[in-house]
Amino acid sequence: MLEKFYPIIAAVFANLLAQIIKPIPHYLQHREWKWTLIFDSGGFPSSHSSLVVGLTTALGLQSNFQSNEFFIAAVFSLTVLYDAANVRYYTGQNIKLTKQLIEDVEVLLQTNLDNPIYQQKIKMVLGHKWVEVFGGIILGILSACLLYLKIG
Repeated sequence: MLEKFYPIIAAVFANLLAQIIKPIPHYLQHREWKWTLIFDSGGFPSSHSSLVVGLTTALGLQSNFQSNEFFIAAVFSLTVLYDAANVRYYTGQNIKLTKQLIEDVEVLLQTNLDNPIYQQKIKMVLGHKWVEVFGGIILGILSACLLYLKIG
């Protein structure tokens, strides 16, 4: 029975594992535990990458890498991986730049910009660096392979 749901189980497992792992690299770099990272997007490893690669790998293992579902998932995964490392990453960089420009204008004008739009809290880390994406890729492959040995 589990074999039927193996691809979605592998994908969700890889995603959850990536989220649970996120505080560890932060601790190694900053010597502080930040458990809220479990609920954040961005960071190492990419949970978006682990999710789609876990799904794709599982579908590939199930079909000997020869099904239409595998090929569709592979194209979908490439799109998500590109988006995570480029589009979403540079969106986060634009947010950082915009916030800095607002601060600079406030200093130059010696006033606070009181429009509520300038006071909104916006998450600056939306996407991933390529190393974070590759971490998610490896985690997705390993998760799907490990579960394949157990379930598949």
